[in-house]
Amino acid sequence: MTSEKCDVVIIGGGISGLSAAKLLTESGQKVVVLEARDRVGGRTFTVRNNNVKYVDLGGAYVGPTQNRILRLSKELGMETFKVNEVERLLYYRKGKSYPTSSSLPSLWNLFVYLDFNNLWRTMDDMGKEIPVDAPWKAPHAEEWDKITMQQLIDKTCWTKVAKDFATLFVNVNVTSEPHEVSALWFLWYVRQCGGTTRIFSTTNGGQERKFVGGSGQICERLMNHLGDRVKLEKPVIRIDQTQSTAIVETLDHETFEAKYVISAIPPALSAKIHYEPPLPILRNQLIQRVPMGCVIKCMVYYRESFWRKKDYCGSLIIQDEESPIELTLDDCKPDGSVPAIMGFILARKARRLLNLSKEDRKQKICEIYAKVLDSEEALHPIHYEEKNWCEEQYSGGCYTAYFPPGILTQYGKILRQPFQKIYFAGTETATEWSGYMEGAVQAGERAAREILHEMGEISKSEIWQAEPASLDVPAFPFKTTFWQRNLPSVSGFFKLFGWSTFLVSASAVGLFAYQKGLLRKN
Repeated sequence: MTSEKCDVVIIGGGISGLSAAKLLTESGQKVVVLEARDRVGGRTFTVRNNNVKYVDLGGAYVGPTQNRILRLSKELGMETFKVNEVERLLYYRKGKSYPTSSSLPSLWNLFVYLDFNNLWRTMDDMGKEIPVDAPWKAPHAEEWDKITMQQLIDKTCWTKVAKDFATLFVNVNVTSEPHEVSALWFLWYVRQCGGTTRIFSTTNGGQERKFVGGSGQICERLMNHLGDRVKLEKPVIRIDQTQSTAIVETLDHETFEAKYVISAIPPALSAKIHYEPPLPILRNQLIQRVPMGCVIKCMVYYRESFWRKKDYCGSLIIQDEESPIELTLDDCKPDGSVPAIMGFILARKARRLLNLSKEDRKQKICEIYAKVLDSEEALHPIHYEEKNWCEEQYSGGCYTAYFPPGILTQYGKILRQPFQKIYFAGTETATEWSGYMEGAVQAGERAAREILHEMGEISKSEIWQAEPASLDVPAFPFKTTFWQRNLPSVSGFFKLFGWSTFLVSASAVGLFAYQKGLLRKN
């Protein structure tokens, strides 16, 4: 059998694989990209039709400090626009909507406020101890990796409101449940995205912008740039490294011979490939232990953006176990046309609703939007799109792989460790904005430079390169007040003032609430 020869075979035609291919090609290397699907893009996926013009049913959002994806997209001639957050956000809990100006809500209750404040401060403070490039080296790595985020939440939070929101915070950010993920891994994940406020915010945060025309254009334009070097519908089934070069075989038994290989697919999908010689023991164990998150992305279209007329921006945070959706964002086009609300069905809720029909899911979503927005119009959409990432065999889920307790300290250092001629990319291997498009670019370019270093083309010090800050999308620091930095936790309050003071304070708060009509008068 005749093999096509090249310098590097790249497995995976998502942003990470194609970023690596671009860098290597521009460095004079002959590259072949093998993509299993009939399209490029991986976990980005832009659908186009007359109803929506274009819609991102996969990765979509970019923001300040995501400098690599902003640089790459600019090179490709793409522009961004801000997600609408001009009007008020809404926080919904126990059947009531609370307008707010912040993505991290607080309520009038003193102890809820103390609990919320302590939760964000604790996660950020713990995260500062964790090296982004080697979280397993954190001073408390072993201790924090043995517990779940659920255990940390239960230990940190006193009020049910804060515990419920902490659960939502985990669901939204890593599409999994607090009891499923390691506390060390989740704290690292938040840290390497810039902290609790940066990762969760729209304005000045990870969801600030989208791409005009859709994020799918990134990979489509990279494919056009690379030409026939990109091969579609080529699932890889075997990598043979027993000779001086690597032989990569696809499902249709086409073979490619290369000096090096980059695997730019989610870790768990590596198990679909047969290796000769077998993978190292720890990597073989790792890929069995890092599952993908679970999410259905849902887009509801309306005749007009009625929420804006009610002075709401379209950002909804919904704390209701019966609601399929936990977080929404406005998804209108830059000029306000094609009015739509984007919502995520996450983790346990996605699994619960998997067997419903698309129409039934749409109905449930519209019903909760009607309640939260207090609007009859929400019940009458004109179009609906959704993407269930749990059914994608070449993704396995979205947004990213997560680490259960005990895995990061035992296997984390294997993530980026080459195996003979195979180097590893993919957003899971990134050290900044892992799980995002930004992380995909960092990982792909880092793997490409590792190979260039092995070829003698660059020095070792050039493998990891800092990225200049984007001038087009500047990042602004999040300022904390004196009280946010110094207020005690609920338990600290009790210790500081004692129970007698608490009872007096509680009575005063109760009287104030009664006088203001916040408590029901019998």
